[in-house]
Amino acid sequence: MKVVITVPAYNEEDQLGRVLEEIKGVIEKTKYQHALLVVDDGSTDKTAKIAREHGAHVVSHSRNRGLAQTFLTEMAECQRLKADIIVHTDADGQYPAKYIPQLVQKVEDGHDLVLGSRFGAGNYSGSFMKKLGNKAFARVFSSLLKTRIQDTTTGFRAFTKEVAELPLINSFTYTQEQLIRAGKAKMRICEVPILTNKTRESRLFKSPLDYAIKAWINILRIYRDFEPLKFFGIIGLFFIGCGALIGAYISYHIMQFGNAGGIPRVILSMLLILIGVQIGLFGFLADMNRR
Repeated sequence: MKVVITVPAYNEEDQLGRVLEEIKGVIEKTKYQHALLVVDDGSTDKTAKIAREHGAHVVSHSRNRGLAQTFLTEMAECQRLKADIIVHTDADGQYPAKYIPQLVQKVEDGHDLVLGSRFGAGNYSGSFMKKLGNKAFARVFSSLLKTRIQDTTTGFRAFTKEVAELPLINSFTYTQEQLIRAGKAKMRICEVPILTNKTRESRLFKSPLDYAIKAWINILRIYRDFEPLKFFGIIGLFFIGCGALIGAYISYHIMQFGNAGGIPRVILSMLLILIGVQIGLFGFLADMNRR
Protein backbone atom coordinates (compact mmCIF):
# COMPACT_ATOMS: atom_id res chain seq x y z
CA MET A 1 0.00 0.00 0.00
CA LYS A 2 1.68 3.21 -1.18
CA VAL A 3 0.55 6.54 0.23
CA VAL A 4 1.54 9.78 -1.49
CA ILE A 5 1.11 12.96 0.55
CA THR A 6 0.83 15.84 -1.89
CA VAL A 7 1.26 19.53 -1.05
CA PRO A 8 0.62 22.42 -3.44
CA ALA A 9 2.89 25.36 -2.64
CA TYR A 10 3.29 28.93 -3.81
CA ASN A 11 5.90 31.08 -2.06
CA GLU A 12 5.74 29.03 1.14
CA GLU A 13 9.41 29.06 2.16
CA ASP A 14 8.57 30.21 5.69
CA GLN A 15 6.24 27.33 6.55
CA LEU A 16 6.94 24.49 4.13
CA GLY A 17 9.97 22.97 5.87
CA ARG A 18 8.13 22.68 9.19
CA VAL A 19 5.04 21.24 7.49
CA LEU A 20 7.04 18.58 5.65
CA GLU A 21 8.95 17.59 8.78
CA GLU A 22 5.68 17.26 10.69
CA ILE A 23 4.26 15.03 7.95
CA LYS A 24 7.39 12.88 7.87
CA GLY A 25 7.35 12.54 11.65
CA VAL A 26 3.82 11.12 11.45
CA ILE A 27 3.91 8.99 8.30
CA GLU A 28 7.27 7.35 9.08
CA LYS A 29 5.72 5.80 12.19
CA THR A 30 3.08 4.02 10.11
CA LYS A 31 3.21 0.77 8.16
CA TYR A 32 2.76 2.48 4.80
CA GLN A 33 5.20 2.84 1.96
CA HIS A 34 5.06 6.57 1.34
CA ALA A 35 6.30 9.53 -0.68
CA LEU A 36 6.09 13.30 -0.27
CA LEU A 37 5.14 15.34 -3.33
CA VAL A 38 5.33 19.13 -3.55
CA VAL A 39 3.99 20.89 -6.62
CA ASP A 40 5.62 24.31 -6.75
CA ASP A 41 3.23 26.62 -8.56
CA GLY A 42 5.75 29.06 -9.99
CA SER A 43 7.16 30.28 -6.68
CA THR A 44 9.67 33.13 -6.72
CA ASP A 45 11.21 32.23 -3.37
CA LYS A 46 13.03 29.10 -2.11
CA THR A 47 9.94 26.89 -1.92
CA ALA A 48 11.25 24.25 -4.36
CA LYS A 49 14.73 24.19 -2.78
CA ILE A 50 13.33 23.75 0.73
CA ALA A 51 11.01 20.97 -0.45
CA ARG A 52 13.93 19.02 -1.95
CA GLU A 53 16.02 19.56 1.20
CA HIS A 54 13.25 17.90 3.21
CA GLY A 55 13.09 14.84 0.98
CA ALA A 56 10.08 15.72 -1.16
CA HIS A 57 9.65 14.87 -4.82
CA VAL A 58 9.22 18.30 -6.47
CA VAL A 59 7.42 19.31 -9.65
CA SER A 60 7.59 23.00 -10.57
CA HIS A 61 5.42 25.11 -12.84
CA SER A 62 7.32 27.70 -14.84
CA ARG A 63 4.72 30.30 -13.83
CA ASN A 64 1.87 30.58 -11.36
CA ARG A 65 -1.13 28.67 -12.75
CA GLY A 66 -3.48 28.65 -9.80
CA LEU A 67 -4.82 25.97 -7.48
CA ALA A 68 -6.96 24.09 -9.99
CA GLN A 69 -4.15 23.52 -12.49
CA THR A 70 -1.76 22.70 -9.66
CA PHE A 71 -4.21 20.10 -8.38
CA LEU A 72 -4.38 18.48 -11.82
CA THR A 73 -0.57 18.36 -11.88
CA GLU A 74 -0.64 16.74 -8.44
CA MET A 75 -3.07 14.06 -9.57
CA ALA A 76 -1.08 13.26 -12.71
CA GLU A 77 2.14 13.01 -10.71
CA CYS A 78 0.52 10.86 -8.01
CA GLN A 79 -0.58 8.42 -10.68
CA ARG A 80 2.94 8.40 -12.12
CA LEU A 81 4.25 7.62 -8.64
CA LYS A 82 1.76 4.71 -8.52
CA ALA A 83 -0.08 5.92 -5.44
CA ASP A 84 -2.73 3.64 -3.97
CA ILE A 85 -3.96 6.33 -1.58
CA ILE A 86 -3.44 10.07 -1.98
CA VAL A 87 -3.48 12.54 0.90
CA HIS A 88 -3.87 16.17 -0.07
CA THR A 89 -2.96 18.88 2.42
CA ASP A 90 -1.85 22.54 2.47
CA ALA A 91 1.61 24.08 2.74
CA ASP A 92 0.64 26.72 5.32
CA GLY A 93 0.27 24.27 8.21
CA GLN A 94 -3.46 24.72 8.69
CA TYR A 95 -4.08 20.95 8.77
CA PRO A 96 -2.20 18.99 11.48
CA ALA A 97 -0.38 15.97 10.08
CA LYS A 98 -1.45 13.84 13.07
CA TYR A 99 -4.80 13.24 11.35
CA ILE A 100 -3.25 11.70 8.23
CA PRO A 101 -3.31 8.10 9.56
CA GLN A 102 -7.02 8.48 10.43
CA LEU A 103 -7.85 9.64 6.93
CA VAL A 104 -5.82 6.84 5.35
CA GLN A 105 -7.42 4.24 7.63
CA LYS A 106 -10.87 5.34 6.50
CA VAL A 107 -9.83 4.75 2.91
CA GLU A 108 -8.47 1.34 3.84
CA ASP A 109 -11.81 0.60 5.49
CA GLY A 110 -13.52 0.99 2.12
CA HIS A 111 -14.24 4.69 1.65
CA ASP A 112 -13.19 6.33 -1.60
CA LEU A 113 -12.97 9.96 -0.45
CA VAL A 114 -12.38 11.07 3.14
CA LEU A 115 -12.64 14.74 4.14
CA GLY A 116 -10.93 16.38 7.08
CA SER A 117 -13.91 18.36 8.41
CA ARG A 118 -13.38 21.64 10.23
CA PHE A 119 -17.04 21.78 11.24
CA GLY A 120 -19.26 19.65 13.44
CA ALA A 121 -16.94 18.15 16.03
CA GLY A 122 -14.01 19.97 14.41
CA ASN A 123 -13.24 23.67 14.48
CA TYR A 124 -12.75 26.52 12.05
CA SER A 125 -11.50 30.04 12.80
CA GLY A 126 -12.40 31.74 9.51
CA SER A 127 -14.51 34.87 9.10
CA PHE A 128 -18.28 34.96 9.50
CA MET A 129 -18.77 35.33 5.74
CA LYS A 130 -16.60 32.27 5.07
CA LYS A 131 -18.49 30.26 7.67
CA LEU A 132 -21.78 31.33 6.11
CA GLY A 133 -20.53 30.43 2.64
CA ASN A 134 -19.29 27.05 3.79
CA LYS A 135 -22.62 26.27 5.46
CA ALA A 136 -24.40 27.17 2.23
CA PHE A 137 -22.08 24.88 0.30
CA ALA A 138 -22.74 22.11 2.81
CA ARG A 139 -26.51 22.37 2.36
CA VAL A 140 -26.22 22.36 -1.42
CA PHE A 141 -23.87 19.38 -1.51
CA SER A 142 -25.82 17.39 1.03
CA SER A 143 -28.89 17.89 -1.16
CA LEU A 144 -27.08 16.98 -4.39
CA LEU A 145 -25.30 13.92 -3.01
CA LYS A 146 -28.05 12.72 -0.63
CA THR A 147 -25.29 12.46 1.99
CA ARG A 148 -24.67 14.80 4.91
CA ILE A 149 -21.48 16.75 4.23
CA GLN A 150 -20.37 19.47 6.66
CA ASP A 151 -17.14 20.75 5.08
CA THR A 152 -17.06 20.80 1.28
CA THR A 153 -14.19 23.27 0.90
CA THR A 154 -11.56 21.51 3.00
CA GLY A 155 -8.25 20.95 1.24
CA PHE A 156 -7.37 18.16 3.68
CA ARG A 157 -8.56 14.89 2.22
CA ALA A 158 -7.52 11.33 1.43
CA PHE A 159 -8.78 9.37 -1.55
CA THR A 160 -8.16 6.42 -3.83
CA LYS A 161 -6.38 6.48 -7.18
CA GLU A 162 -9.79 6.02 -8.82
CA VAL A 163 -10.96 9.33 -7.35
CA ALA A 164 -7.75 10.95 -8.63
CA GLU A 165 -8.70 9.87 -12.16
CA LEU A 166 -12.04 11.74 -12.11
CA PRO A 167 -12.11 14.59 -14.67
CA LEU A 168 -12.10 18.12 -13.26
CA ILE A 169 -12.87 21.26 -15.27
CA ASN A 170 -13.74 24.00 -12.76
CA SER A 171 -11.05 26.60 -12.12
CA PHE A 172 -12.35 27.80 -8.73
CA THR A 173 -14.19 24.98 -6.99
CA TYR A 174 -12.08 21.98 -7.92
CA THR A 175 -12.41 20.62 -4.37
CA GLN A 176 -16.19 20.69 -4.60
CA GLU A 177 -16.17 19.33 -8.14
CA GLN A 178 -14.13 16.33 -7.04
CA LEU A 179 -16.64 15.78 -4.26
CA ILE A 180 -19.63 15.94 -6.60
CA ARG A 181 -18.08 13.72 -9.25
CA ALA A 182 -17.19 11.13 -6.61
CA GLY A 183 -20.74 11.26 -5.27
CA LYS A 184 -22.33 10.98 -8.70
CA ALA A 185 -20.07 7.99 -9.41
CA LYS A 186 -21.56 6.30 -6.30
CA MET A 187 -18.22 6.36 -4.49
CA ARG A 188 -18.23 6.19 -0.71
CA ILE A 189 -17.60 9.53 1.03
CA CYS A 190 -17.12 10.29 4.72
CA GLU A 191 -15.64 12.91 7.04
CA VAL A 192 -13.17 12.90 9.91
CA PRO A 193 -13.49 15.84 12.36
CA ILE A 194 -10.25 17.79 12.79
CA LEU A 195 -8.94 20.72 14.82
CA THR A 196 -7.02 23.14 12.62
CA ASN A 197 -4.07 25.42 13.30
CA LYS A 198 -4.44 29.18 12.96
CA THR A 199 -2.61 30.42 9.86
CA ARG A 200 -2.20 33.53 7.74
CA GLU A 201 -5.13 35.07 5.87
CA SER A 202 -6.14 33.40 2.63
CA ARG A 203 -4.48 34.67 -0.55
CA LEU A 204 -7.40 33.57 -2.71
CA PHE A 205 -9.87 36.31 -1.78
CA LYS A 206 -9.55 40.07 -1.46
CA SER A 207 -12.20 40.30 1.26
CA PRO A 208 -15.00 38.31 2.93
CA LEU A 209 -17.42 39.93 0.47
CA ASP A 210 -15.28 38.72 -2.44
CA TYR A 211 -15.41 35.21 -0.99
CA ALA A 212 -19.19 35.37 -0.51
CA ILE A 213 -19.81 36.55 -4.08
CA LYS A 214 -17.58 33.84 -5.57
CA ALA A 215 -19.09 31.20 -3.30
CA TRP A 216 -22.67 31.94 -4.37
CA ILE A 217 -21.73 32.22 -8.03
CA ASN A 218 -20.17 28.79 -7.83
CA ILE A 219 -23.14 27.31 -6.01
CA LEU A 220 -25.21 28.39 -9.02
CA ARG A 221 -22.60 26.94 -11.38
CA ILE A 222 -22.67 23.65 -9.51
CA TYR A 223 -26.44 23.40 -9.87
CA ARG A 224 -26.20 24.43 -13.53
CA ASP A 225 -23.57 21.81 -14.36
CA PHE A 226 -24.76 18.88 -12.25
CA GLU A 227 -28.52 19.48 -11.91
CA PRO A 228 -29.39 21.42 -15.09
CA LEU A 229 -33.02 20.30 -15.18
CA LYS A 230 -33.62 21.61 -11.66
CA PHE A 231 -31.57 24.77 -12.26
CA PHE A 232 -33.26 25.82 -15.51
CA GLY A 233 -36.59 24.40 -14.37
CA ILE A 234 -36.77 26.72 -11.35
CA ILE A 235 -35.86 29.74 -13.46
CA GLY A 236 -38.37 28.71 -16.14
CA LEU A 237 -41.14 28.23 -13.59
CA PHE A 238 -40.42 31.68 -12.16
CA PHE A 239 -41.01 33.32 -15.55
CA ILE A 240 -44.06 31.15 -16.25
CA GLY A 241 -45.44 32.03 -12.81
CA CYS A 242 -44.97 35.77 -13.41
CA GLY A 243 -46.67 35.45 -16.81
CA ALA A 244 -49.50 33.43 -15.33
CA LEU A 245 -50.07 36.01 -12.56
CA ILE A 246 -50.33 38.78 -15.14
CA GLY A 247 -52.63 36.53 -17.19
CA ALA A 248 -54.84 35.95 -14.16
CA TYR A 249 -55.06 39.70 -13.61
CA ILE A 250 -55.99 40.19 -17.29
CA SER A 251 -58.72 37.55 -16.97
CA TYR A 252 -60.06 39.29 -13.86
CA HIS A 253 -60.00 42.64 -15.69
CA ILE A 254 -61.92 41.15 -18.63
CA MET A 255 -64.58 39.69 -16.34
CA GLN A 256 -64.98 42.92 -14.38
CA PHE A 257 -64.68 45.54 -17.11
CA GLY A 258 -65.05 43.66 -20.39
CA ASN A 259 -61.54 44.41 -21.67
CA ALA A 260 -57.95 43.35 -21.06
CA GLY A 261 -56.89 46.81 -19.91
CA GLY A 262 -54.29 47.22 -22.63
CA ILE A 263 -52.48 45.14 -25.23
CA PRO A 264 -48.98 45.62 -23.70
CA ARG A 265 -49.83 43.62 -20.57
CA VAL A 266 -51.23 40.79 -22.73
CA ILE A 267 -48.01 40.75 -24.76
CA LEU A 268 -45.95 40.84 -21.54
CA SER A 269 -47.86 37.88 -20.10
CA MET A 270 -47.41 35.81 -23.24
CA LEU A 271 -43.73 36.81 -23.52
CA LEU A 272 -42.94 35.81 -19.93
CA ILE A 273 -44.64 32.43 -20.34
CA LEU A 274 -42.82 31.84 -23.63
CA ILE A 275 -39.46 32.73 -22.04
CA GLY A 276 -40.19 30.35 -19.16
CA VAL A 277 -41.02 27.50 -21.53
CA GLN A 278 -37.86 28.10 -23.54
CA ILE A 279 -35.69 28.12 -20.42
CA GLY A 280 -37.34 24.87 -19.32
CA LEU A 281 -36.50 23.34 -22.71
CA PHE A 282 -32.88 24.45 -22.26
CA GLY A 283 -32.90 22.50 -19.01
CA PHE A 284 -34.15 19.34 -20.74
CA LEU A 285 -31.49 19.66 -23.46
CA ALA A 286 -28.72 20.29 -20.92
CA ASP A 287 -29.86 17.30 -18.86
CA MET A 288 -29.82 15.07 -21.96
CA ASN A 289 -26.28 16.20 -22.84
CA ARG A 290 -25.11 15.69 -19.25
CA ARG A 291 -26.29 12.09 -19.28
